[in-house]
Amino acid sequence: MERNIQNRISEIREIRKEQFEVLYQISKMLNSAVYKDSLIEETLDLAVNVIKAERGLFVKYDQENKSFSIIAARNINKESIADLSSFSSGILQQVISKKEACLYHDVQSDPNISQFESVQIHQIKSVIGVPIFYEDKIWGVILADSRQDRKEFTEENLLFLQFLSNLVSLALDKILHFEHLQDENLILRNQLQAVQPIPDMIGNSPAMGKLASLIHKVAQTDATVLILGESGTGKELAARAIHKLSPRNDQAYLAQFCGSIPDTLLESELFGYKKGAFTGAANDKKGLFEVADKGVFFLDEIADISLSLQAKLLRVIQNQEIIRLGDTKVKKIDVRLIAATNQDLKQLSKTGKFREDLFYRLNVFPITIPPLRLRKSDIALLAKHFLKKFSGRGMSINSAILKKLESYHWPGNVRQLENILQRALILCDSDKLAPEHIILEEDEKTLENFEGTLKEFERFLLLKRLENFNDNRTLTAQSLGVSVRWIQLKLKEMNQE
Repeated sequence: MERNIQNRISEIREIRKEQFEVLYQISKMLNSAVYKDSLIEETLDLAVNVIKAERGLFVKYDQENKSFSIIAARNINKESIADLSSFSSGILQQVISKKEACLYHDVQSDPNISQFESVQIHQIKSVIGVPIFYEDKIWGVILADSRQDRKEFTEENLLFLQFLSNLVSLALDKILHFEHLQDENLILRNQLQAVQPIPDMIGNSPAMGKLASLIHKVAQTDATVLILGESGTGKELAARAIHKLSPRNDQAYLAQFCGSIPDTLLESELFGYKKGAFTGAANDKKGLFEVADKGVFFLDEIADISLSLQAKLLRVIQNQEIIRLGDTKVKKIDVRLIAATNQDLKQLSKTGKFREDLFYRLNVFPITIPPLRLRKSDIALLAKHFLKKFSGRGMSINSAILKKLESYHWPGNVRQLENILQRALILCDSDKLAPEHIILEEDEKTLENFEGTLKEFERFLLLKRLENFNDNRTLTAQSLGVSVRWIQLKLKEMNQE
């Protein structure tokens, strides 16, 4: 034991000051409190530089399959190498079989090594390879080679790489443990995303579970989001949730409704203006895009903006820059854009009512908010929430009321449910709601005053008739005078299958 210690001390004395300083620097990196993905690459860059090699390789060895996988591969210019076949697998196997460091000063003149195909193809002249041990088994190999200069492939540099290998071996336990924790963290985050509620949005139905997963995933990025859904489904709540869950949550969140606003007024609100740009522009004014810099900007009912304004919006998305009205100076901004609409933008772009290039810029990550009729299991939760919100206390909902609410088709979605429950509390003179307090639009009145298209009427009538017959398609088909196949095709067309 004492002799081994003395041998190691004598070996340390053989290391040059430059090499010792690099080993010290690498040891600090490997044992730092923060583990970076680039740690091994940085370590390899330092090693390649100090021994004047052309390339360095750090591979993991799979004992079961007798194969190697790249952890890091770099050249002298600190560029990554992706192709493992450009290195000598034969020499890697030599290191594995001998379980010790190997130095080949002149590969081409060594008959045992020069036969390797990769040595000949890539004209490798000198190689150093050292094993990395973990729990008394070979975990991987560090290899350095050169096709030009051989003078640095010496016993001294072999010793340097052996010390480097020992440092890596000592740090492996920490690195692998950290990677394991990272993997566990990622798995837990994915599991949480499937069940974790969306901020300010209520519901635990399968449809809301899928929505929650999408929102959690896209929130961590800066991708442009297009929120789709019928009126009253909660598109702005979804936009706010994306902001709250995003890395920009400590920055500004601004929203602008685009429907029924004159073009010039909307443009000045979005982009701002210079003094004197138009009558009444007495001072410079920042636009909402400028105010939202570094934050999130939500544009609701994006389909309602004019084609000329669409062109200016396209510039914002493409170049992240704006020009105030009456100004010539370009201002750079950093804004994440979220847009929403209850219209079919793709269809509008085909008819020329919406710019196709803008549609594709907005449609990076589309999210569809499910209508209330597709998440009826959430109605009880929503009803309790709204009753508490408007009454200030929790109120029970009897089965008759719940059945009445769940049997309705909710054309106005969650917003309509909220309004009906607020109205019910106003009508109720006691602490208990009764079914008569829940006033829904009668079917006859709805049919009589229906102002939608034939297609929308067809959809409404089919869904209502299915509701009346508890989703029995045979009875529904008989009542409408159509075939069951027609019912199936229509439901598929409406994404109701």
